Amino acid sequence: MANKAVREAQLWSPVLRWENCPNGEILIWREDQLGPYPAKMNERLVHWARTAPDRVWMADREGTGEWQTVSYRDALKCVRSIGQFLLDLGLSVDRPLLILSENSIAHALMALGAQHVGVPSAAIAPAYATSAIGLAKLEDIVRQVTPGLVFAESIDAFRDAVDTVFGSKFPVAGVRDIPTKRPDTYSFEDILRTQPGPEVDRAFDAVGPDTVAKFLFTSGTTGSPKAVIQTQRMLCSNQEMVADCYQYFREEPPVLVDWAPWSHTAAGNKCFNIAIYNGGTYYIDRGKPAPALIGQTIANLRDVSPTWYFNVPAGFEMLVEAMRHDEPLRKSFFKDLKMLMYAGAGMAQHTWDSLLELSESAIQRHVPLCTGIGSTETAPFALFCTEPQDRPGNIGIPAQGVKMKLVPFDDKYELRLKGPNVTPGYWRNEKLTAEAFDEEGFYRIGDAVRFACAGDPRKGFYFDGRTAENFKLQTGIWVAVGVLRAQLVNQFGGLVRDAVIAGENRMELGALLVPFMPALRALVEDGASMSDEEILDHPAVRKAIAGKLAEHQRAASGSATRVMRAMLMREPLRFEKGEVTDKGSINQRAVLAHRGELVEALYGDGRDVIRVEKELAA
Repeated sequence: MANKAVREAQLWSPVLRWENCPNGEILIWREDQLGPYPAKMNERLVHWARTAPDRVWMADREGTGEWQTVSYRDALKCVRSIGQFLLDLGLSVDRPLLILSENSIAHALMALGAQHVGVPSAAIAPAYATSAIGLAKLEDIVRQVTPGLVFAESIDAFRDAVDTVFGSKFPVAGVRDIPTKRPDTYSFEDILRTQPGPEVDRAFDAVGPDTVAKFLFTSGTTGSPKAVIQTQRMLCSNQEMVADCYQYFREEPPVLVDWAPWSHTAAGNKCFNIAIYNGGTYYIDRGKPAPALIGQTIANLRDVSPTWYFNVPAGFEMLVEAMRHDEPLRKSFFKDLKMLMYAGAGMAQHTWDSLLELSESAIQRHVPLCTGIGSTETAPFALFCTEPQDRPGNIGIPAQGVKMKLVPFDDKYELRLKGPNVTPGYWRNEKLTAEAFDEEGFYRIGDAVRFACAGDPRKGFYFDGRTAENFKLQTGIWVAVGVLRAQLVNQFGGLVRDAVIAGENRMELGALLVPFMPALRALVEDGASMSDEEILDHPAVRKAIAGKLAEHQRAASGSATRVMRAMLMREPLRFEKGEVTDKGSINQRAVLAHRGELVEALYGDGRDVIRVEKELAA
């Protein structure tokens, strides 16, 4: 990529400093200081409503219908009405707004209306309302945050949750399917008719940097989801860090087309607020990186040319396949695009190469393809890489205002972070809060990193696994799970979407593979007419998987990097069990904990186990 013409975009010019401490730790920070940022995010909404009132703030649509749009002027008007309604209902930090809904304009306005008057909101992944396990976790969430109002776009869509979890104890509001007999139920249309009074302005004036803007929930392997406090300081400082990095936003209000759920920090904080902070336009994409829904994403990207685009690697893989055969899509997608960002999992080299090739085909330039690292607790922007790279994986350097601490950990470094974008802790959980920070106040993000160029932080870092995921083989050798997963997925060349590495206290490594069904189906003659089960059992598929596994084994340097057996997973990963996030990132520990029988089968001699010598000798 470094030798190819790259589309020009004004980005940051960082000045890095670091200190090697006597105890082996390394401190890294930016000499160029973080610029001023507002005390509250809605200051930016007010600013754009005054300076660009007719500009589209947000757009949404079903299928390929007309885009429904809201201007900055109308957004602020709605936000003030919603704020008054929530004040009248007595909502507060102790009685926040709980949103159980997919991304939508109404969802966005409700969240901003709450934020405007100092009432936190908590967007909950809708999947929590679709199973018994999910409902139990939803009950835990309700106990943690004690909501004063529950909002759902369609109340009927979450009838079980409304009836069993909320009952008559909590007021409910919605856009559609409003029950007529349930007490304390409000329609979104009626809420917008509320006339804002001076109380709204007084409440807005009282909102400051330490005001809780929202709660975002992270799910662990076991137990209840954790409510991560998101303050106004976190959100606003983080957006100033983003604007420093993507400096072209300051001159060219960004255009985003985004599917990622607002219950997750990547979209709910970063993408959502990029538009507001920089006066941009946010097109809600109701598609997803799944075979049944990617068509909506493709239709949207044919219509709208983003200037900055985020997706997970699996989503980019699907777009690559679509763009290869769809020139209008390819040209529309790359027409105005100045940066691509991937996160959530390691990107395969073939996906990386294909995106660059397609951008060159469309605009005779490479669009920068970048990633970084962060978490819900860091709002999330913390490290980012903008330097041209030849391969994926470099997570870059710290943003302005962020200080890194690298703590020696086996043969790598544990990453810890400090800055105004870091959470003060977990809501109503002092124990978890205390455990999350070290004695110097650095947040323990739980990731390990390694230098891209030994001893030179200016060249960035590579993610080197989650410290909690790594384990030892029976021989006592440590396995760096994150790195191995990324390498393995890359080596399978698009046949699998992800992998879960097993082998703790065993003699050899195994992998549970998440199949990419379109790629596997293409291996089989008449595969389009076969069921998923038939495809997974087909000799051509098993032989192809075994062949890729053999290539992986030949390239491995030792037992800690060599997977000896594999199985294609037949049951989807379960969000409500914490196995996968609503953005698609896999929780390795959760999968292993919940699928013990599958792991045991992986180390048996059953037919589903794929071993090189067995499959390639057949």
